[in-house]
Amino acid sequence: MRENRMRTLLREGKPTIGTRVQSSLPNFIELIGRSGNFDYVEFLAEYAPYDLYALDNIARAIELSPNFTGLIKMERSAQEHLAVRAMAAGIQNLLFTDVRNVEDVRQCIRIVRPEVPGNDATHGMAGGRAAYGGIADLIRQFDDAVIVVMIEKKGAVENLEEILRVPGLDMIQFGPSDYGMSVGAGGQRNSPAVQEARDYTFKTALKMGVRARAEIMDVSDMEYYLNLGVKDFNISTDSAILSRFYAEQGGRLKEIVSKL
Repeated sequence: MRENRMRTLLREGKPTIGTRVQSSLPNFIELIGRSGNFDYVEFLAEYAPYDLYALDNIARAIELSPNFTGLIKMERSAQEHLAVRAMAAGIQNLLFTDVRNVEDVRQCIRIVRPEVPGNDATHGMAGGRAAYGGIADLIRQFDDAVIVVMIEKKGAVENLEEILRVPGLDMIQFGPSDYGMSVGAGGQRNSPAVQEARDYTFKTALKMGVRARAEIMDVSDMEYYLNLGVKDFNISTDSAILSRFYAEQGGRLKEIVSKL
């Protein structure tokens, strides 16, 4: 069985570093893995266009690099189907969105874990690339999957302590944009209400022993989170990196050429 790098690091209490992509092109995934700087790449299926063949190719590209794994962020309405298909393709870890209460989180865990005696999980035998090693190997993969949930709704913040006590939850991520919408502060990521919820979410998770991941756009954004004790970071997205390059470098080039 291929090592799940993210699970290994969590077991050892070590930091994790990732980055996010909206493109399903395996070329981008391969470049990230070959850099040797990241533990995982997150495919933003919640936002991006893709098909099921793309999931296989994303997983294949990940497997070209050692000490590298994948995480998929899923849109809530499709999460059960997509989680099963992504894991069958070989994407090892799952990020669930829009949870609001304990039962939502329990359902996320049921979807991922293998249906064996002694639990209420629902993940059965899956075909696809992940099954090549046989069913015993497949069960270990399902058990090793890292389960992350977004804390991005008013209800999730209100029920945070109960959510963090759910067995099998590995990590949380605060979502300021969705949270702002849910409390009437849409488009106000830096409003006092959103910042208060962010602080409460991170501090409470870390106090209760649940890993809390910070999404940052630049290394200079780390200080606040480091001071809290955060050691899981995910930096930028392919679309943001390209957008910044085209705006900044394209703008400078255009300005220089316009003077010729």
